Amino acid sequence: MLELIEGLPKNVVGIVATGRVTMRDCQQVLVPAIKSSRKRHDKIRLYYELNSRFPGSAWDDLDLGLDHAACCERVAIVTDIGWVRLTVKALRFLIPCKIRVFPTIQAEEGRAWITARPGSRADLELSEPAPPRLLRRVRRPPVACGSAARPPCSAAAAASASERRRSRDSAVNPHR
Repeated sequence: MLELIEGLPKNVVGIVATGRVTMRDCQQVLVPAIKSSRKRHDKIRLYYELNSRFPGSAWDDLDLGLDHAACCERVAIVTDIGWVRLTVKALRFLIPCKIRVFPTIQAEEGRAWITARPGSRADLELSEPAPPRLLRRVRRPPVACGSAARPPCSAAAAASASERRRSRDSAVNPHR
């Protein structure tokens, strides 16, 4: 069953999905709400609270409004359903707007994010943190003593290093 969420700004279409969701629900509730909001606004925002695992209906038959994502400025999805969260995160690069997934316990943050003005304090505070950058380890080639890149070694250290090399080489190849 789909229900509209009242009290949101006019450019936000809010939907709660509970129990059994059917194609008929989508055609009677979601699609008209999106069309109505699109008449008043060039860019709209979609807010979904998904508490349903869509029993009794095939995923292919459901229209949750994501085909309208091109006209969206933002999409917020609030759910604890693991496969929905993972699917959205994996495919978010295909959706041409900002999209965030919130756990149910953070539903208020999801509503605050979907209603925040772009660039406002609330928007900046609720923005996703930047993904961590992977640091690339740079391997530097060994530098000989006394080269321009490394200060000169003491004579004792240089002699000790060359003695260790000879000892190692003779252990490997005794005929040297």
